Amino acid sequence: MLSGTHRFPRQDEVVYGRPAVEVLKELAASYGVRRLLITTTASLADGVAAQTAADLGDLCVGVFSGISAHSPREAVIAGAAEARRLEADLLVAVGGGSAIDATKVMQICLWAGLTKPEELDAYRAGQGPDRVRVADLAAGVRMVAVPTTLSAAEFTPFAGVTDTGKHAKEGFGHALLAPRAVILDPAMTLATPPQLFFSTGLKAVDHAVEQLCNPIRTPYADALAEDGLRRLARGLAAANARPADLDARQECQFGMWLAMSGAGAGRGLGASHAIGHTLGGSYGVPHGITSCVMLWAVLKWNEGVGADRQALVSELMGAKGTPASQAVKQLAAGLGLPTDLASVGIRPDQFQAIAEHTMHDAGVRANPRPITGPRDIVEILEIARG
Repeated sequence: MLSGTHRFPRQDEVVYGRPAVEVLKELAASYGVRRLLITTTASLADGVAAQTAADLGDLCVGVFSGISAHSPREAVIAGAAEARRLEADLLVAVGGGSAIDATKVMQICLWAGLTKPEELDAYRAGQGPDRVRVADLAAGVRMVAVPTTLSAAEFTPFAGVTDTGKHAKEGFGHALLAPRAVILDPAMTLATPPQLFFSTGLKAVDHAVEQLCNPIRTPYADALAEDGLRRLARGLAAANARPADLDARQECQFGMWLAMSGAGAGRGLGASHAIGHTLGGSYGVPHGITSCVMLWAVLKWNEGVGADRQALVSELMGAKGTPASQAVKQLAAGLGLPTDLASVGIRPDQFQAIAEHTMHDAGVRANPRPITGPRDIVEILEIARG
């Protein structure tokens, strides 16, 4: 008999298929808030974020655009300081995973009164005498997310923020870190650079694939991941062929939403995510690109363990009879994305250090084929070498 627990994020609603500004105005009225601060990245500051701020009119008190890739602590602290200065009563993250994760942790800074990057040490996920019990923090100012990529950060109560001094990405969690509402407006993705949109789409594929290949079965989560993967494979191909097709982009949004929602089963992801965390936090490889270069290689290394699950992955991607590793690699290549480590500047002489760092990631222990030490990870990296 199967047993387990599925945990749902504490989100009030997900609104889709409507203009983001229209929904934001409605949400502000229903929440009783009047001072919205948009949080975003420099790349969006003069584009979609500026337009959103202008369309919100007096509801928007400012735009904080100091967030950069992998959500550095310094940006989190600076964003929280700006929210205090402007007396914002709602944070609106406009952007991808970096903007959304940084904004999640800004909430912790506001709730706990943190003003320095080093003060975040005590609030990291994990246990120890130096840690604050984050679950006991009383929530204050909350956030809403308007994603412009397919990273799916908006559907979890966890966030990854980079300690730039250690060159390491660290986790933070609280039940109410998940955005109070998510607005899936495909028009907000039109200005997203194709490589960013499609690479985060591969990250969403990674979410689905590593759940489906996990040896632990959870029927509800599996159903979400299966439909999510099917929609992603179909939607990404359509959006590549017809970049202005909002229906195709919405199909991608539905796919990433479903794929990430299955993660509530708590069974964990696998080695692709584990290695990706190291490549991103310590070596600067963009968030979605890590899945482009690693997922197919991990599937290749895992072949022979859970062959039926890999066959299902291929079938859901419309490539029945093709090895899952090949199906994923072909999808990435067809979208114009890199598929090997050499293409993203990772050298063989770095493999051992990457492997040793990755061994500390929980994803290593959730991989279908047991990883017994750094040597196994080096083998995966060699496959992805290019």
